[in-house]
This record gives sequence, C-alpha cells and structure tokens, in this order.
Amino acid sequence: MNWEKVAKFWIEEAEEAIGVADHLFEKGDFSYSLFFGHLAVEKLLKAIYVAKKKEQAPYMHQLKRLAELAGLELTAEQADELLRISAFNLESRYPDENRTFRKKCNREFTEKELKKIKEICQWLKSKF
Repeated sequence: MNWEKVAKFWIEEAEEAIGVADHLFEKGDFSYSLFFGHLAVEKLLKAIYVAKKKEQAPYMHQLKRLAELAGLELTAEQADELLRISAFNLESRYPDENRTFRKKCNREFTEKELKKIKEICQWLKSKF
C-alpha cells in the first residue's frame, strides 16, 4: 500500500470539507458548516495517522481520540477544542427536539468556531 498516497487522499478530502464549510457558512447554513469543519479536522487527523502508522485510519469520529492514536501531543486547550469540535458532529446530525444547537449557531458563534477549526487545521498541516 502506498501510504503517502493514502495520506494525500485524506488531506485533499479535508481541503474539500473546509471549502464546503465555508460555502455553507456563506449560505447561512451554520450548523452544517460546523459539521463540515469537524470533517476537515477529522480527515487531517486521519492523514497524520496514516502517515505515521502506515495503516488505515480507524473508523471513528472522536477527534481527541484520533489525535491520541496518531501520536500527537496535545495541550489542554487543544484537547478541549477537539472535544468541543467533536460535538458538532453529533449535534448537527442529531438535533434535539428544540433544535438547541441549531439555534445556538448564529453567524457570530459559527464564525468564531470556524476560525478555531481553521487554526487547528493549520496546526495539523504543520505536522507533515
């Protein structure tokens, strides 16, 4: 297996996901914008995992756990951010009856969270 090619695939997928996140933000679809932001981080973590471990990335969506499995050392702040971003995956897919998360995702909140997601993506890209 060409692990460099597999890692490159995950990086390209991550770039596409962040592009979709930006598009959804521009259209005002804020909760799904954060969902795709989560996907971008997840895919970069999988790229790092593949590049380091020379094996397929685990089928999971928990960002902090993926980072740990990939051998990344996280600050407490980074660990907290990965946990918070992981929640976007579930809260976007499975809203509660009151749509609490979707109501929380106004322009200001989403813009702030997307900025943090992009900062994490930049940090992850620096690991290559």
